[in-house]
Amino acid sequence: MVTASAKTVLISAIASGQGKTTTTAALARKLVQAGKRVRVFKTGPDFIDPMLLERASGAPVLSLDLWMVGKAASEALLAKAAAEADVILIEGVMGLYDGSPSSAALANAFGVPVLAVLDASAMAQTVGAIAQGLRDYGPVPLAGVIANRIASAGHAAMVAEAMRDIALIGSLSRQEQTLPERHLGLVLPDEVSQLEHIIDTLAAQLDIDMQAWDALPETTFISQPDNAVPPLLRGKTIAVARDAAFAFIYPANLQCLRDLGAELVFFSPLADQPVPLSAEALYLPGGYPELHASRLSQAHRWQASVRAAHVAGMPILAECGGMMALTERLCDQTQQRWAMAGVLPGEVSMQPRLAALGPQAWAAPHGELRGHTFHYSRFETSLLPQTHACRQRDAQQGEAIYQQGNLHASYFHAYFPSNPQAVAALFSRDQT
Repeated sequence: MVTASAKTVLISAIASGQGKTTTTAALARKLVQAGKRVRVFKTGPDFIDPMLLERASGAPVLSLDLWMVGKAASEALLAKAAAEADVILIEGVMGLYDGSPSSAALANAFGVPVLAVLDASAMAQTVGAIAQGLRDYGPVPLAGVIANRIASAGHAAMVAEAMRDIALIGSLSRQEQTLPERHLGLVLPDEVSQLEHIIDTLAAQLDIDMQAWDALPETTFISQPDNAVPPLLRGKTIAVARDAAFAFIYPANLQCLRDLGAELVFFSPLADQPVPLSAEALYLPGGYPELHASRLSQAHRWQASVRAAHVAGMPILAECGGMMALTERLCDQTQQRWAMAGVLPGEVSMQPRLAALGPQAWAAPHGELRGHTFHYSRFETSLLPQTHACRQRDAQQGEAIYQQGNLHASYFHAYFPSNPQAVAALFSRDQT
Protein backbone atom coordinates (compact mmCIF):
# COMPACT_ATOMS: atom_id res chain seq x y z
CA MET A 1 0.00 0.00 0.00
CA VAL A 2 1.28 3.46 -0.96
CA THR A 3 0.18 6.61 0.85
CA ALA A 4 1.23 10.02 -0.44
CA SER A 5 0.05 13.62 -0.14
CA ALA A 6 0.29 16.70 -2.32
CA LYS A 7 -1.50 20.00 -2.80
CA THR A 8 -4.23 19.00 -5.25
CA VAL A 9 -7.05 20.88 -6.98
CA LEU A 10 -9.58 19.89 -9.61
CA ILE A 11 -10.00 22.77 -12.07
CA SER A 12 -13.57 22.94 -13.37
CA ALA A 13 -16.18 25.42 -14.62
CA ILE A 14 -19.87 25.82 -15.38
CA ALA A 15 -19.40 24.61 -18.97
CA SER A 16 -16.94 24.05 -21.77
CA GLY A 17 -15.45 27.23 -23.21
CA GLN A 18 -14.82 28.95 -19.89
CA GLY A 19 -11.04 28.58 -20.18
CA LYS A 20 -10.28 25.46 -18.13
CA THR A 21 -7.44 24.25 -20.34
CA THR A 22 -5.97 27.72 -20.76
CA THR A 23 -6.06 28.33 -17.00
CA THR A 24 -4.69 24.89 -16.15
CA ALA A 25 -1.82 25.36 -18.60
CA ALA A 26 -1.07 28.86 -17.27
CA LEU A 27 -1.17 27.69 -13.64
CA ALA A 28 0.99 24.64 -14.35
CA ARG A 29 3.63 26.75 -16.09
CA LYS A 30 3.54 29.43 -13.36
CA LEU A 31 4.09 26.83 -10.65
CA VAL A 32 6.88 25.14 -12.62
CA GLN A 33 8.55 28.53 -13.02
CA ALA A 34 8.28 28.92 -9.22
CA GLY A 35 10.27 25.71 -8.79
CA LYS A 36 7.38 23.39 -7.99
CA ARG A 37 7.17 19.81 -9.20
CA VAL A 38 3.83 19.70 -11.00
CA ARG A 39 1.79 16.77 -12.28
CA VAL A 40 -1.36 17.32 -14.35
CA PHE A 41 -4.23 14.92 -15.05
CA LYS A 42 -7.20 15.21 -17.38
CA THR A 43 -10.66 14.06 -16.36
CA GLY A 44 -12.38 11.73 -18.79
CA PRO A 45 -11.45 10.67 -22.31
CA ASP A 46 -9.27 13.22 -24.08
CA PHE A 47 -6.21 13.21 -26.31
CA ILE A 48 -5.41 16.80 -27.29
CA ASP A 49 -5.69 18.68 -23.98
CA PRO A 50 -3.19 16.30 -22.33
CA MET A 51 -0.64 16.99 -25.09
CA LEU A 52 -0.88 20.72 -24.43
CA LEU A 53 -0.81 20.32 -20.65
CA GLU A 54 2.25 18.10 -20.96
CA ARG A 55 4.02 20.94 -22.72
CA ALA A 56 2.93 23.35 -19.98
CA SER A 57 3.97 21.13 -17.06
CA GLY A 58 6.89 19.20 -18.49
CA ALA A 59 5.48 15.83 -17.45
CA PRO A 60 3.16 13.26 -19.09
CA VAL A 61 -0.56 13.88 -18.53
CA LEU A 62 -2.69 10.81 -17.81
CA SER A 63 -6.46 10.31 -17.67
CA LEU A 64 -8.59 10.01 -14.54
CA ASP A 65 -12.14 8.70 -14.75
CA LEU A 66 -14.22 6.79 -12.21
CA TRP A 67 -15.75 4.62 -14.97
CA MET A 68 -13.23 4.25 -17.80
CA VAL A 69 -10.10 4.17 -15.64
CA GLY A 70 -11.83 3.02 -12.45
CA LYS A 71 -11.74 4.43 -8.93
CA ALA A 72 -8.94 2.23 -7.60
CA ALA A 73 -6.74 2.75 -10.66
CA SER A 74 -7.38 6.50 -10.60
CA GLU A 75 -6.35 6.75 -6.96
CA ALA A 76 -3.26 4.67 -7.67
CA LEU A 77 -2.25 7.15 -10.37
CA LEU A 78 -2.85 10.05 -7.97
CA ALA A 79 -0.86 8.40 -5.19
CA LYS A 80 2.08 7.82 -7.52
CA ALA A 81 1.95 11.44 -8.67
CA ALA A 82 1.70 12.72 -5.09
CA ALA A 83 4.81 10.77 -4.19
CA GLU A 84 6.71 12.54 -6.99
CA ALA A 85 5.25 16.06 -7.02
CA ASP A 86 4.48 19.11 -4.91
CA VAL A 87 1.28 20.00 -6.78
CA ILE A 88 -1.34 18.00 -8.70
CA LEU A 89 -3.71 19.77 -11.08
CA ILE A 90 -6.69 17.86 -12.44
CA GLU A 91 -8.48 19.48 -15.35
CA GLY A 92 -12.18 18.65 -15.34
CA VAL A 93 -14.38 17.90 -18.33
CA MET A 94 -17.37 19.98 -19.54
CA GLY A 95 -19.20 21.58 -16.60
CA LEU A 96 -18.54 20.54 -13.00
CA TYR A 97 -21.70 18.42 -12.69
CA ASP A 98 -21.99 17.26 -16.31
CA GLY A 99 -21.76 13.60 -17.20
CA SER A 100 -21.97 10.46 -15.16
CA PRO A 101 -19.57 10.18 -13.48
CA SER A 102 -18.95 13.92 -13.41
CA SER A 103 -15.91 15.95 -12.46
CA ALA A 104 -17.69 16.69 -9.16
CA ALA A 105 -18.01 12.96 -8.51
CA LEU A 106 -14.28 12.54 -9.08
CA ALA A 107 -13.45 15.40 -6.71
CA ASN A 108 -15.72 14.02 -3.99
CA ALA A 109 -14.44 10.46 -4.44
CA PHE A 110 -10.95 11.52 -3.38
CA GLY A 111 -11.67 14.61 -1.28
CA VAL A 112 -10.03 16.93 -3.82
CA PRO A 113 -11.00 20.62 -3.54
CA VAL A 114 -12.40 22.27 -6.67
CA LEU A 115 -10.97 25.42 -8.22
CA ALA A 116 -13.65 27.00 -10.42
CA VAL A 117 -12.67 28.88 -13.56
CA LEU A 118 -15.42 31.40 -14.31
CA ASP A 119 -15.55 33.58 -17.42
CA ALA A 120 -16.17 37.06 -16.01
CA SER A 121 -16.07 38.87 -19.36
CA ALA A 122 -19.78 39.74 -19.36
CA MET A 123 -20.42 40.01 -15.63
CA ALA A 124 -18.96 41.11 -12.34
CA GLN A 125 -20.75 40.46 -9.01
CA THR A 126 -22.73 37.58 -10.51
CA VAL A 127 -19.51 35.56 -10.53
CA GLY A 128 -19.97 35.22 -6.76
CA ALA A 129 -23.48 33.84 -7.15
CA ILE A 130 -22.33 31.29 -9.72
CA ALA A 131 -19.47 30.21 -7.47
CA GLN A 132 -21.85 29.65 -4.55
CA GLY A 133 -24.15 27.63 -6.79
CA LEU A 134 -21.31 25.42 -7.96
CA ARG A 135 -20.23 24.83 -4.39
CA ASP A 136 -23.65 24.13 -2.91
CA TYR A 137 -25.42 22.19 -5.67
CA GLY A 138 -23.46 18.98 -5.09
CA PRO A 139 -22.01 20.02 -2.84
CA VAL A 140 -18.27 19.99 -3.50
CA PRO A 141 -15.37 21.34 -1.46
CA LEU A 142 -14.73 24.59 -3.33
CA ALA A 143 -11.19 25.83 -2.87
CA GLY A 144 -11.92 29.09 -4.63
CA VAL A 145 -12.28 30.79 -7.99
CA ILE A 146 -10.03 31.94 -10.79
CA ALA A 147 -11.85 34.68 -12.70
CA ASN A 148 -11.02 34.48 -16.39
CA ARG A 149 -11.06 37.22 -19.05
CA ILE A 150 -10.84 40.08 -16.55
CA ALA A 151 -10.92 43.48 -18.27
CA SER A 152 -9.23 45.70 -15.67
CA ALA A 153 -8.13 46.05 -12.07
CA GLY A 154 -11.51 47.61 -11.26
CA HIS A 155 -13.31 44.68 -12.82
CA ALA A 156 -11.20 42.29 -10.72
CA ALA A 157 -12.02 44.26 -7.57
CA MET A 158 -15.77 44.01 -8.20
CA VAL A 159 -15.48 40.26 -8.66
CA ALA A 160 -13.41 39.92 -5.49
CA GLU A 161 -15.97 41.87 -3.44
CA ALA A 162 -18.73 39.52 -4.58
CA MET A 163 -17.00 36.34 -3.41
CA ARG A 164 -18.26 36.55 0.20
CA ASP A 165 -16.87 33.44 1.90
CA ILE A 166 -15.29 32.01 -1.25
CA ALA A 167 -11.66 32.82 -1.98
CA LEU A 168 -10.72 34.52 -5.23
CA ILE A 169 -7.52 32.56 -5.79
CA GLY A 170 -6.59 34.43 -8.91
CA SER A 171 -7.55 36.16 -12.12
CA LEU A 172 -6.55 35.93 -15.75
CA SER A 173 -6.80 38.99 -17.97
CA ARG A 174 -8.37 38.91 -21.41
CA GLN A 175 -6.03 37.15 -23.79
CA GLU A 176 -4.94 38.67 -27.09
CA GLN A 177 -3.39 35.36 -28.12
CA THR A 178 -5.04 32.11 -27.14
CA LEU A 179 -4.93 28.44 -28.04
CA PRO A 180 -6.43 27.74 -31.50
CA GLU A 181 -9.17 25.14 -31.90
CA ARG A 182 -10.67 22.93 -34.59
CA HIS A 183 -13.56 20.47 -34.87
CA LEU A 184 -12.20 17.88 -32.41
CA GLY A 185 -10.83 20.40 -29.94
CA LEU A 186 -7.55 22.25 -29.67
CA VAL A 187 -4.99 22.18 -32.45
CA LEU A 188 -2.15 19.71 -31.86
CA PRO A 189 0.68 21.39 -29.93
CA ASP A 190 3.29 20.76 -32.62
CA GLU A 191 1.11 22.69 -35.09
CA VAL A 192 0.97 25.85 -32.95
CA SER A 193 3.72 28.33 -33.70
CA GLN A 194 5.33 29.91 -30.65
CA LEU A 195 3.41 27.62 -28.29
CA GLU A 196 5.97 28.01 -25.52
CA HIS A 197 5.71 31.79 -25.81
CA ILE A 198 1.91 31.62 -25.64
CA ILE A 199 2.00 29.49 -22.49
CA ASP A 200 4.62 31.72 -20.88
CA THR A 201 2.50 34.77 -21.69
CA LEU A 202 -0.59 33.17 -20.17
CA ALA A 203 1.40 32.28 -17.05
CA ALA A 204 2.57 35.88 -16.75
CA GLN A 205 -1.01 37.15 -17.13
CA LEU A 206 -2.29 34.81 -14.42
CA ASP A 207 -2.41 36.75 -11.16
CA ILE A 208 -2.42 34.33 -8.21
CA ASP A 209 -3.04 35.24 -4.57
CA MET A 210 -0.14 33.17 -3.24
CA GLN A 211 -1.31 33.51 0.36
CA ALA A 212 -4.66 31.97 -0.57
CA TRP A 213 -2.93 29.34 -2.71
CA ASP A 214 -0.49 28.37 0.05
CA ALA A 215 -3.42 28.02 2.48
CA LEU A 216 -4.95 25.20 0.41
CA PRO A 217 -4.60 21.86 2.19
CA GLU A 218 -2.84 18.81 0.84
CA THR A 219 -4.85 15.76 -0.19
CA THR A 220 -3.78 12.25 0.78
CA PHE A 221 -4.15 9.35 -1.64
CA ILE A 222 -3.93 5.65 -0.81
CA SER A 223 -2.98 3.13 -3.47
CA GLN A 224 -3.69 -0.53 -2.84
CA PRO A 225 -1.36 -3.16 -4.33
CA ASP A 226 -2.59 -4.07 -7.81
CA ASN A 227 -2.31 -7.30 -9.70
CA ALA A 228 0.65 -7.35 -12.05
CA VAL A 229 -0.22 -7.43 -15.74
CA PRO A 230 0.73 -10.85 -17.13
CA PRO A 231 3.35 -10.66 -19.92
CA LEU A 232 0.99 -12.08 -22.53
CA LEU A 233 2.74 -10.19 -25.35
CA ARG A 234 6.30 -10.96 -24.26
CA GLY A 235 8.61 -11.10 -27.27
CA LYS A 236 6.05 -9.56 -29.62
CA THR A 237 6.82 -6.42 -31.61
CA ILE A 238 3.88 -4.08 -32.24
CA ALA A 239 4.07 -1.31 -34.81
CA VAL A 240 2.29 1.90 -33.79
CA ALA A 241 1.39 4.62 -36.31
CA ARG A 242 2.30 7.97 -34.81
CA ASP A 243 2.31 11.31 -36.60
CA ALA A 244 -0.03 14.29 -37.08
CA ALA A 245 -2.66 12.05 -38.70
CA PHE A 246 -2.46 9.34 -36.01
CA ALA A 247 -1.90 11.26 -32.77
CA PHE A 248 -4.75 10.21 -30.51
CA ILE A 249 -2.99 7.75 -28.23
CA TYR A 250 -3.46 7.42 -24.49
CA PRO A 251 0.03 7.26 -22.90
CA ALA A 252 -1.52 4.59 -20.66
CA ASN A 253 -2.25 2.45 -23.74
CA LEU A 254 1.40 2.42 -24.75
CA GLN A 255 2.45 1.65 -21.19
CA CYS A 256 -0.09 -1.16 -21.02
CA LEU A 257 1.37 -2.77 -24.15
CA ARG A 258 4.85 -2.48 -22.65
CA ASP A 259 3.61 -3.95 -19.35
CA LEU A 260 2.22 -6.86 -21.36
CA GLY A 261 5.75 -7.45 -22.59
CA ALA A 262 5.51 -5.99 -26.10
CA GLU A 263 8.24 -4.00 -27.82
CA LEU A 264 6.84 -0.95 -29.62
CA VAL A 265 8.16 0.44 -32.90
CA PHE A 266 6.74 3.71 -34.23
CA PHE A 267 6.36 4.73 -37.85
CA SER A 268 4.71 7.50 -39.88
CA PRO A 269 2.18 6.74 -42.61
CA LEU A 270 2.22 10.47 -43.47
CA ALA A 271 5.91 10.10 -44.32
CA ASP A 272 4.96 7.07 -46.46
CA GLN A 273 6.83 4.74 -44.12
CA PRO A 274 5.66 1.13 -44.53
CA VAL A 275 4.63 -1.10 -41.65
CA PRO A 276 8.01 -2.07 -40.11
CA LEU A 277 9.25 -5.50 -41.19
CA SER A 278 9.93 -6.44 -37.56
CA ALA A 279 6.27 -5.94 -36.61
CA GLU A 280 4.08 -8.87 -35.66
CA ALA A 281 1.01 -6.72 -34.93
CA LEU A 282 -0.19 -3.24 -35.85
CA TYR A 283 -1.95 -0.46 -33.90
CA LEU A 284 -3.54 2.36 -35.92
CA PRO A 285 -4.84 4.92 -33.38
CA GLY A 286 -7.16 7.82 -34.07
CA GLY A 287 -6.19 11.26 -35.21
CA TYR A 288 -6.83 13.66 -38.06
CA PRO A 289 -6.59 11.68 -41.33
CA GLU A 290 -9.18 14.02 -42.86
CA LEU A 291 -6.75 16.94 -42.53
CA HIS A 292 -3.99 14.97 -44.23
CA ALA A 293 -6.02 12.98 -46.74
CA SER A 294 -4.08 14.27 -49.75
CA ARG A 295 -0.75 13.06 -48.37
CA LEU A 296 -2.20 9.78 -47.14
CA SER A 297 -3.70 9.14 -50.59
CA GLN A 298 -0.19 9.48 -52.08
CA ALA A 299 1.46 7.29 -49.42
CA HIS A 300 1.58 4.27 -51.71
CA ARG A 301 4.27 2.35 -49.79
CA TRP A 302 2.30 2.68 -46.57
CA GLN A 303 -0.94 1.63 -48.24
CA ALA A 304 0.65 -1.40 -49.94
CA SER A 305 2.33 -2.47 -46.70
CA VAL A 306 -0.86 -2.37 -44.63
CA ARG A 307 -2.75 -4.32 -47.30
CA ALA A 308 0.01 -6.92 -47.33
CA ALA A 309 0.03 -7.11 -43.54
CA HIS A 310 -3.70 -7.72 -43.51
CA VAL A 311 -3.52 -10.42 -46.17
CA ALA A 312 -0.73 -12.11 -44.21
CA GLY A 313 -3.00 -12.31 -41.15
CA MET A 314 -1.24 -9.71 -39.01
CA PRO A 315 -3.35 -8.67 -36.01
CA ILE A 316 -4.45 -5.06 -36.59
CA LEU A 317 -6.42 -2.76 -34.31
CA ALA A 318 -7.67 0.38 -36.08
CA GLU A 319 -9.44 3.02 -33.98
CA CYS A 320 -11.47 5.89 -35.45
CA GLY A 321 -8.96 7.78 -37.62
CA GLY A 322 -7.01 4.55 -37.99
CA MET A 323 -10.13 2.88 -39.37
CA MET A 324 -10.83 5.84 -41.67
CA ALA A 325 -7.39 5.41 -43.25
CA LEU A 326 -8.15 1.77 -44.07
CA THR A 327 -11.33 2.46 -46.05
CA GLU A 328 -11.53 2.81 -49.82
CA ARG A 329 -12.18 6.55 -49.83
CA LEU A 330 -12.29 9.53 -47.50
CA CYS A 331 -14.48 12.54 -48.33
CA ASP A 332 -13.08 15.54 -46.46
CA GLN A 333 -14.72 18.76 -45.23
CA THR A 334 -14.44 20.33 -48.69
CA GLN A 335 -16.19 17.34 -50.31
CA GLN A 336 -13.00 16.18 -52.01
CA ARG A 337 -12.59 12.41 -52.21
CA TRP A 338 -9.26 10.75 -51.54
CA ALA A 339 -8.18 7.14 -52.03
CA MET A 340 -7.26 5.42 -48.78
CA ALA A 341 -5.68 1.99 -48.21
CA GLY A 342 -8.74 0.04 -49.37
CA VAL A 343 -8.59 -2.69 -46.74
CA LEU A 344 -12.18 -2.02 -45.66
CA PRO A 345 -14.93 -1.59 -48.27
CA GLY A 346 -16.77 1.72 -48.23
CA GLU A 347 -16.33 5.45 -47.81
CA VAL A 348 -15.91 7.75 -44.84
CA SER A 349 -17.49 11.20 -45.13
CA MET A 350 -16.89 14.19 -42.89
CA GLN A 351 -19.97 16.06 -41.70
CA PRO A 352 -20.46 19.39 -39.91
CA ARG A 353 -22.27 17.94 -36.90
CA LEU A 354 -20.90 15.70 -34.21
CA ALA A 355 -21.80 12.11 -35.09
CA ALA A 356 -21.15 10.45 -31.73
CA LEU A 357 -19.73 11.33 -28.33
CA GLY A 358 -19.50 9.56 -25.00
CA PRO A 359 -18.15 6.63 -23.01
CA GLN A 360 -18.76 3.14 -24.38
CA ALA A 361 -17.75 -0.43 -23.60
CA TRP A 362 -16.85 -3.30 -25.91
CA ALA A 363 -17.77 -6.78 -24.70
CA ALA A 364 -14.73 -8.42 -26.29
CA PRO A 365 -14.21 -12.20 -26.13
CA HIS A 366 -11.81 -11.79 -23.19
CA GLY A 367 -13.99 -9.38 -21.23
CA GLU A 368 -15.13 -5.79 -21.29
CA LEU A 369 -12.91 -3.07 -22.73
CA ARG A 370 -13.91 0.43 -21.73
CA GLY A 371 -13.34 3.59 -23.71
CA HIS A 372 -15.18 6.27 -25.65
CA THR A 373 -16.20 7.60 -29.05
CA PHE A 374 -15.93 11.10 -30.51
CA HIS A 375 -16.15 11.72 -34.27
CA TYR A 376 -17.56 13.98 -36.96
CA SER A 377 -17.65 11.46 -39.80
CA ARG A 378 -19.79 8.52 -40.90
CA PHE A 379 -18.71 5.24 -42.46
CA GLU A 380 -20.89 3.82 -45.23
CA THR A 381 -19.94 0.22 -45.91
CA SER A 382 -21.31 -3.10 -47.08
CA LEU A 383 -19.37 -4.81 -44.31
CA LEU A 384 -21.58 -6.12 -41.52
CA PRO A 385 -20.45 -5.39 -37.95
CA GLN A 386 -19.10 -8.32 -35.97
CA THR A 387 -20.63 -6.71 -32.85
CA HIS A 388 -21.33 -3.31 -31.32
CA ALA A 389 -20.01 -1.43 -28.33
CA CYS A 390 -22.50 -0.43 -25.63
CA ARG A 391 -23.15 3.16 -24.56
CA GLN A 392 -22.36 3.70 -20.90
CA ARG A 393 -25.10 6.24 -20.20
CA ASP A 394 -28.10 4.16 -21.30
CA ALA A 395 -26.79 0.68 -22.23
CA GLN A 396 -28.00 1.19 -25.82
CA GLN A 397 -26.16 0.05 -28.95
CA GLY A 398 -22.99 1.99 -29.58
CA GLU A 399 -20.29 1.93 -32.24
CA ALA A 400 -20.04 -0.89 -34.76
CA ILE A 401 -17.04 -3.20 -34.35
CA TYR A 402 -15.88 -4.57 -37.71
CA GLN A 403 -13.76 -7.68 -38.05
CA GLN A 404 -11.99 -9.05 -41.10
CA GLY A 405 -9.69 -11.89 -40.18
CA ASN A 406 -7.33 -10.56 -37.52
CA LEU A 407 -8.33 -6.94 -38.22
CA HIS A 408 -10.62 -5.16 -35.76
CA ALA A 409 -11.79 -1.67 -36.72
CA SER A 410 -14.20 0.78 -35.11
CA TYR A 411 -14.83 4.39 -34.17
CA PHE A 412 -14.47 3.12 -30.58
CA HIS A 413 -11.29 4.23 -28.75
CA ALA A 414 -10.27 1.62 -26.16
CA TYR A 415 -8.56 2.43 -22.87
CA PHE A 416 -6.21 -0.57 -22.76
CA PRO A 417 -5.60 -0.75 -18.97
CA SER A 418 -9.33 -1.41 -18.46
CA ASN A 419 -8.70 -4.99 -19.66
CA PRO A 420 -5.09 -5.89 -20.58
CA GLN A 421 -6.01 -9.52 -21.27
CA ALA A 422 -8.55 -8.48 -23.92
CA VAL A 423 -5.95 -6.18 -25.48
CA ALA A 424 -3.37 -8.94 -25.57
CA ALA A 425 -5.84 -11.16 -27.44
CA LEU A 426 -6.49 -8.45 -30.05
CA PHE A 427 -2.77 -8.23 -30.84
CA SER A 428 -2.26 -12.00 -31.01
CA ARG A 429 -2.67 -14.18 -34.09
CA ASP A 430 -4.49 -16.74 -32.01
CA GLN A 431 -7.33 -14.53 -30.72
CA THR A 432 -9.31 -17.29 -29.01
